[in-house]
Amino acid sequence: MLFLKILLVSIFIVCIPVFLITSNLRWVINAPFLYSYGFDKYDVAARTGIERPELIKAGKSFRQYFNNDEEVLEVKVVQHGVFKNIYNSKEVAHMVDVKVLIQGVFNVQAYAGGFLGAFIVLGFVLYRSKWLKMLAELLSLAGILTLALVVLVGLLSFIGFDRLFLAFHIISFDNNLWQLDPSKDLLLVMFPEGFFFDATMWIVGSTVLQSIILCLYKFPSWIKKLRVKF
Repeated sequence: MLFLKILLVSIFIVCIPVFLITSNLRWVINAPFLYSYGFDKYDVAARTGIERPELIKAGKSFRQYFNNDEEVLEVKVVQHGVFKNIYNSKEVAHMVDVKVLIQGVFNVQAYAGGFLGAFIVLGFVLYRSKWLKMLAELLSLAGILTLALVVLVGLLSFIGFDRLFLAFHIISFDNNLWQLDPSKDLLLVMFPEGFFFDATMWIVGSTVLQSIILCLYKFPSWIKKLRVKF
């Protein structure tokens, strides 16, 4: 029985960073502002010959694709005055792999959220009013773990995002479809590495803020200990 309690508590604490990070990733992927911000920052309209309103339409097509049941991405916009499908077969095939990965993340978020909800309800059933204090302690521990993880990722991103980005692709994909050519593959021009760095910083910043909120329960006791020490 003790082993089961320790196991469930451990899973709960680990599920907190998993849920927060996947939730923030899902938010960023579905945030229209990220796409318009990236298109403006990296001057995508001038580099592609696709006017900004058409780029906004393209961004919407990506968000819809990641959330629907369509296997193949089709983005038709006006480029240089011609209405056409702007991605080639290799780019489209790579996006199939990307969609599988992203929907896997969405599923992990749902499973983690389901476990967290069930665990919290079970705690109230077993411990009633005592559970609030116990839950606050567990959330604080999870907040510390989450904060440590995302700060580490943030630091690694600042130090060498290009190497981190490359490692991500090597680990995540078992083919070379992701090795696109920016001179002819529009996908890389519309979504350069800097775009993904910005998205990563949004995820890191949001998760850091949420982690700090989870740690608030512990802050008064930490401050009290510091005062006693000094």
